[in-house]
Amino acid sequence: MNIDKAVLAFAGVMILLSVGIVYFISPWGLVLTAFVGLNLMQASFTGFCPAAKVFGMLGFQAGNAFK
Repeated sequence: MNIDKAVLAFAGVMILLSVGIVYFISPWGLVLTAFVGLNLMQASFTGFCPAAKVFGMLGFQAGNAFK
């Protein structure tokens, strides 16, 4: 798995987690959804993603979007 796929998988898990928080705990879980969405948007414009940096440090191979 490369960094690009890891970032997408991580974002998907975070979105599903926030859905669970909203359903079982509190509607404030939508803040997590908004944060993930905004982070994905800014990463598409700037090319910087904190999660990609972490996955790179963990030894994941570089992808096309994040190196």
